[in-house]
Amino acid sequence: MNKQSSKSLLERSMTIIYRVEDSILVGLLLLMIVLSVLQIFLRNFFGSGIVWSEVLVRVLVLWVGLIGAMVASRQGNHINIDIMNRYLSGRVKIVVKFVIELFTALICLVVAYYSLQFVQSEFAYGGESFAKVPIWLCESIIPFAFMVISLRYFLLSFMNFKNIIDFTS
Repeated sequence: MNKQSSKSLLERSMTIIYRVEDSILVGLLLLMIVLSVLQIFLRNFFGSGIVWSEVLVRVLVLWVGLIGAMVASRQGNHINIDIMNRYLSGRVKIVVKFVIELFTALICLVVAYYSLQFVQSEFAYGGESFAKVPIWLCESIIPFAFMVISLRYFLLSFMNFKNIIDFTS
């Protein structure tokens, strides 16, 4: 397998992963909107609604927020302060960006670790959130999302490290 075909395989794989992420994000957002509108409709016209709908919408807000953060971290667009681009130039900008991305990756890795411990303790506790759905399942997006974000920022920092080396040579 040559370098070009493996690169195109990697690009195709990333495209598929991005489409799956986007589809899940859009699907969850639509579900959240439909449930909210349905709940309003049922309460106004029938005097009652779906008992667990509000809890599910709160869980969906968590999932949409964290999957949205994963999507934003694809190209390093998660949380960004543009002051670097105005006042720094050349190699200094690349080094600062490398340090920031590496620091972001490490912080997200720490959050992923502790949130995994949290979800494991919820699993051991065995509580239910709504409609007999375990709480740990609702919270499982937290360590997963932070792990993905951490991995992406490690990769971005590695690419910036390569840019530092290329800039000096």
